[in-house]
Amino acid sequence: MTPSSVVSLRGVTKTYGPQRGVMDLDLEVREGELLAVLGPNGAGKTTTVEIMEGYRHPDRGTVRVLGLDPVRDRRRCVSQLGIMLQEGGVYPSLSVGEAVRLFASYFANPVPPGELLELVGLSERARSRYRTLSGGERQRLSLALALVGRPRLLFLDEPTAGMDPRARLVTWEAVREQRGRGVTVLLTTHSMEEAERLADRVAIINQGRLVALDTPAALIGAGGGGVVELETIERLTPAGLAKLSALPSVERSRELAPGRYLLRTTSAPEALVEVAALLRDEGPQVLRLQVGGGSLEEVFLELTGGAE
Repeated sequence: MTPSSVVSLRGVTKTYGPQRGVMDLDLEVREGELLAVLGPNGAGKTTTVEIMEGYRHPDRGTVRVLGLDPVRDRRRCVSQLGIMLQEGGVYPSLSVGEAVRLFASYFANPVPPGELLELVGLSERARSRYRTLSGGERQRLSLALALVGRPRLLFLDEPTAGMDPRARLVTWEAVREQRGRGVTVLLTTHSMEEAERLADRVAIINQGRLVALDTPAALIGAGGGGVVELETIERLTPAGLAKLSALPSVERSRELAPGRYLLRTTSAPEALVEVAALLRDEGPQVLRLQVGGGSLEEVFLELTGGAE
């Protein structure tokens, strides 16, 4: 674990019988950064985060969180963590204000409840019962409860799920404020826009392995010339896909789904011409052929095969 690391995983492996969780995973989370963890369903994201949080013990490998073993040193570790779950676990009859005051009572130096409710945009709902809150409001309350103990490391699991656009922006601003205060944030999300806007770095996990780790800009720009998206009525044959990949301006290609293809190119305009000529001569009929400007979603689909 380097001096600037808050989380360090080295050779971490966790399996569930014949099912793979994570395999030989190495990952560092730097102090004060926001790291977004992305991956298809079943890729190992939840296992990875639960190991960091101390809820699961790896079969092998070393884990250090804030310099501690999150399982053996759980009490010392958990007091420095803020964990926001998709399901907040609040008693339905509690009011918003009561819930925040209850959680604040667990800490020696909590953030004042009124300040927290203002931060997450719930001041006007302080007397409302939990059961009356919308899904997005419950998410914002969960964020407030995760922040009440002034954590050094904050875990956010799909923090804006179910939120309307305005609530999402409020939440993003609250997360940025925490990062500005030096809090390290680990975010798991299916929203590529959220990861692009908030993350300092993005880790992509697929089939239990880390397949990419860099800044959003670096990941998006890794292909240089951009991408071309192709959709055909009939699925390409293996020979047709091989010809597609062998085109001069195509660096690599991936079939996202039957008849849907993503091409990483040295020159997207040249690739358009080459692909159109190939399919004109070889078939099958094209439904869609267009240049993609490059996005984190395209990188994600390319690295994970588009599985969700």
